[in-house]
Amino acid sequence: MTTTEQFTHRPTTRRLGTTGPIVTSPGLGAMSLSGVYGPTDDAESLRVLHAYLDAGGTLIDTGDFYGAGHNEMLIGRALRERSRDDAVLSVKFGATVTPEGMPAGFDTRPEHVKSSLAYSLRRLGVDHLDIYRPARLDPEVPIEETIGAVQELVEAGYVRHIGLSEVGPATIRRASAIVPISDLQIEYSLLTRDIEDNGILATCRELGIGVTAYGVLAKGLVAGRTGGARQAFPRFQGENLERNRALLEQIQGIAAAQGATMAQLAIAWVAAQGEDIVPIVGSRRVDQVTSMLAGADVHLGEQDLARIAEALPVGAARGERYPAEAMAQLDSEG
Repeated sequence: MTTTEQFTHRPTTRRLGTTGPIVTSPGLGAMSLSGVYGPTDDAESLRVLHAYLDAGGTLIDTGDFYGAGHNEMLIGRALRERSRDDAVLSVKFGATVTPEGMPAGFDTRPEHVKSSLAYSLRRLGVDHLDIYRPARLDPEVPIEETIGAVQELVEAGYVRHIGLSEVGPATIRRASAIVPISDLQIEYSLLTRDIEDNGILATCRELGIGVTAYGVLAKGLVAGRTGGARQAFPRFQGENLERNRALLEQIQGIAAAQGATMAQLAIAWVAAQGEDIVPIVGSRRVDQVTSMLAGADVHLGEQDLARIAEALPVGAARGERYPAEAMAQLDSEG
């Protein structure tokens, strides 16, 4: 395990909405520790988790379906060596997978919610989750039923806060009408600014709901990574990829002037969009954790933000952010 003295850069803290927990920014996205973007090594993944926590980070985001439970078990191994209070655990549920690990749909029926939580608690080795959220809107189950089931878990002491993920304004309002919602998890980055224009960000701010932004590095494109599983995404294909690369090239000078990498610029830009927004960034190596945390030290002035907005306006990116089948499952795109 590393020690806190080794870390020059420290995360900042923000509250998720008006009712949510205080967390560190940036938060650590754990999905990539379970082989989504290429081979991983559990020993190095554990070092990543410890490095983030040792640096003062608290927010760890996972899903019970990441690696068909592998991700939660990995985090559980890291937490066995630490105080439970070191981490704010944000867990998504509801996505189902095949034995081969492929997506198989969604199930957010109340009885499934409670069963899913039981497995998450066991795999993580904890007695409660800090934030629990459906990964997607299940078209067969009213959001009120799903969120109502999570509220019962809050009342029983198994969950502290309730979040949402990839849903639109109408669903946000329906959920918020019956329970306090801490935050909405949704893709938001230099190349994905839709929430500014489709009412999602405005609705969250009206209702006092925070935003945890994933995909901050545009699935690696900001850092120049384009291979592997990314090639299934339209933005990484053919002319779309060339267009999106060209867009990002326009702001490389801003990163250079800050003495920052493009990834650090991307993290800083998301954080600069409001105190109610917390970027979630995936890391597979300890050096990536160090780089990610350094993004919190990049401060963009009004002139920088104006130049970025001019170069990368809402809708500038070419290609959908997911393949067609996955896009059809996003209530946020409705």
